[in-house]
Amino acid sequence: MASTLDLTLLYLLAAVVGVVLCRLLKLPPMLGYLAVGVVIGPNALALAKDSAGVRYLAEFGVVFLMFVIGLEFNLPKLKSMRSLVFGLGLGQVSLTILATLLGHLALGGAMAWLGHEHGLLGWGLHWQSAVALGGALAMSSTAIVVKMMADRLELESEHGRRVMGILLFQDLAVVPLLVLIPALGDSASEMTRTLLVASLKAGALLVILLAGGQRVMHLWLDLVARRKSEELFMLNILLVTLGLAWLTEHFGLSLALGAFVAGMLIAETDYKHQVETDIRPFHDVLLGLFFITIGMKLDWRSLVDSWGLVLLLATLPVLFKLGLVTSLAKWFGAPTGVALRTGLYLAQAGEFGFVLLSLATQEKLIPRQLESPLLAAMVLSMLATPLIIQYSNRIVNRLSSTDWMMQSLAMTKIASKAINTERHVVICGYGRSGQNLARMLEQEGIPYVALDLDPDRVQQAAAAGQNVSFGDATRLQSLVAAGLSRASALVITYPDTLSAKKILHLVREHAPAVPVAVRTIDDARLDALQAAGATVVVPEAIEGSLMLASQTLALVGVPIRRVIRLVQDQRMARYGLLRGYFHGADDDGVDEGELQRLQSVTVMAGAACLGQRLGDSLDTETLGVAVVSVRQAGGRVVIPEPGLTLQAGDTLVLSGRPQDLARAESLLLKG
Repeated sequence: MASTLDLTLLYLLAAVVGVVLCRLLKLPPMLGYLAVGVVIGPNALALAKDSAGVRYLAEFGVVFLMFVIGLEFNLPKLKSMRSLVFGLGLGQVSLTILATLLGHLALGGAMAWLGHEHGLLGWGLHWQSAVALGGALAMSSTAIVVKMMADRLELESEHGRRVMGILLFQDLAVVPLLVLIPALGDSASEMTRTLLVASLKAGALLVILLAGGQRVMHLWLDLVARRKSEELFMLNILLVTLGLAWLTEHFGLSLALGAFVAGMLIAETDYKHQVETDIRPFHDVLLGLFFITIGMKLDWRSLVDSWGLVLLLATLPVLFKLGLVTSLAKWFGAPTGVALRTGLYLAQAGEFGFVLLSLATQEKLIPRQLESPLLAAMVLSMLATPLIIQYSNRIVNRLSSTDWMMQSLAMTKIASKAINTERHVVICGYGRSGQNLARMLEQEGIPYVALDLDPDRVQQAAAAGQNVSFGDATRLQSLVAAGLSRASALVITYPDTLSAKKILHLVREHAPAVPVAVRTIDDARLDALQAAGATVVVPEAIEGSLMLASQTLALVGVPIRRVIRLVQDQRMARYGLLRGYFHGADDDGVDEGELQRLQSVTVMAGAACLGQRLGDSLDTETLGVAVVSVRQAGGRVVIPEPGLTLQAGDTLVLSGRPQDLARAESLLLKG
């Protein structure tokens, strides 16, 4: 009999081998965990048994996964994405479960009409089983899709935002499904009572925790952080996570619900990002163990015997989810191409699908003979996901003729802003660094064309008269439309090495004479970026160290102190001039509420301030804001003098803190 140490070493060795192979094949590590689980499981080499102790330890992988999901569910983020999360997401999960239930009833009726007692291919499920199965099939793979969208720089694209909204709701829907599935095995009256009691318990617990828990959590973590001990801080995070998981389980709910609540409470504190980094190793290792135990349940012999059923179960849900998500996205106003991409990205099975299927089998809602074919079908759909996403553009262009036209219109908009510019600078990314650069170029009279993938930032900056367009700088069409061949320089302002290499490859291939400046965090990728064709690489860490060296040399009396003092004076003046930035979705951070930002406000017809002088309409000292510039309805940008008369269509660029900007905007738009 294998000892505990033997089993531990076996699992670790299997995990290492599986992850290494997946990295070599450029596949998600999760598939490696599943594969090695199949190999070492009782249905293959039988090197390990699916013991209760291992399953309980693996369950902590789900606990920490729900904790990480909870960290993403802060209330401001949910509010900003409510139409996507509770519109698209709710529709996708609900309709998938409903369709599975209706399909089950239709199949059962057809089999009864044909005289089969248990149905086709051993189909003998009850409606409760269909609901549980529908919940499992409704899930998509957050790990695979988000990773690939991040690599492809699509998180802020039109389809990327819709995909993220649906994935967020799927993750949120797991909480009630984990409560619902165990109750489905009871009688109707018992199930109703169980769900009612569970809902009351969950509601009372959530109200208590979320009402006063955020303040208590913030005070507690502040107290722990003042001890300045990383070990103590990590121990407290584990205590809070597992303690709340134990509390919810003690109330008759799931461990995962408590971990989810713990993540939500910490998400509202200043320690969210630190906690997310610290908890990641526990999350990854334990979740990997969970997937190994899932793979151990897969019986390859049943796959050989039921290969037709496996292919059917792998194909039908994928095609159904593709059609459903595409139709929903289209119904919610997405163009055909965007809707198709959203459907393609979400057609596969997901991590939580394994969790729900495992729970349904444990509750005897899914027959054991169906578990292996269902698991295999889900794994096949996930294996196909990287290929589907990689070739999504070709698929969409083949299926949707309008998508090509929409892309052409987007390129036309970029080209219309760059058509009369020569010797300009192409700015890739219009975050803080990009906006700083643009203002300096404007002061020197140098034209520029900026590309950015944050629609909110682009809309506000464009309304203020700045030459920025929505476009993906990693695509050749966008760079050509921005006048790459006529540009005097191109600047990559965001520190993403993968994206920078893609852009550098395109520039070197199609406009080798154009110099390229690249921003990076440190010098770790300096040689690689220079080898890829970067003319200048600016590592932020090195620039900071150079400034520190300059200050030190000045302090010890080095003769160049006058030069250093002049540089320092110029930078201090420049910093004062450049305070405030247009805010985008990726600027949400711990201290953002206290930082100054820019906001464009357009005066509408019917506003009370029409015809009044700017100084009379807006008391900037009382409100705590400043008017940076005014773009008149005719397109001319003027200096914001107090005596300037406001007209309908004028756009004011205001600088201040978020709460002060909100008051000023309300005052300007008041009827």
